[in-house]
Amino acid sequence: MSSVSTKSAQQAFDAPLAPDRAFYAVGDIHGQFHALDSLLKKIEQTEDIDPVICVGDYIDRGEHSAHVLTWLKHLTELYPELFLCLMGNHERMCLNFIDDPDSHAERWLRYGGLQTFYSFNLTVPPGESPTALRDKLVEEMGQPMIDWLRDLPLHWQSGNVVVTHAGADPDLPIDLQPERVLLWGHPEFARKPRKDGMWVVHGHTIVDEPMAQAGRIAVDTGAYATGRLTAAHVSTSGVRFVQS
Repeated sequence: MSSVSTKSAQQAFDAPLAPDRAFYAVGDIHGQFHALDSLLKKIEQTEDIDPVICVGDYIDRGEHSAHVLTWLKHLTELYPELFLCLMGNHERMCLNFIDDPDSHAERWLRYGGLQTFYSFNLTVPPGESPTALRDKLVEEMGQPMIDWLRDLPLHWQSGNVVVTHAGADPDLPIDLQPERVLLWGHPEFARKPRKDGMWVVHGHTIVDEPMAQAGRIAVDTGAYATGRLTAAHVSTSGVRFVQS
């Protein structure tokens, strides 16, 4: 574990962290089941019994997307008050493929969907139609898993701290943010501080080291490439990071 003081935030944003309850926010997992298992075991070993919020992007790129989804779904159902998963842009791409394979197959498969197919013990034969590929995936995933993905929320909030997948438009209240911004980001998010005192915890954009500054807490340390999955423990005392 390492510690980061919120005092490092730029002077343009000086709101203190004031969550209603301390919590953990877990960065982009991308099929890295072993990193997820390692990180959750480290969290379990602490004295904190705080909610765990996952920021999305559970699938694609890594080799164990199916295992990650099964485990996360199980945890959210077993501990609904302590474990929550948000939607990421990769879950949205997968659902878009399921809903309209002809329009979305090429993009999703190119950006990691192939690895998700393989994790469900499926292949992608040359020349197979997008609809046929979709039907195979739906059969393997099962409707309960697909329904769970569809129901994933876009953000979660505790006091003046909100967790989203990709950040937020700094000029809009959180409850007015478009879905696309919360899933894919906003060009001004990293440059312009919010004026409403809201801190935003996010993944989506890979950082070399997790950080908490200027009202933003970044937790995506590129687990699929680095093997390092990061969680931020956010409380009124500040932010500390835990890594697999």
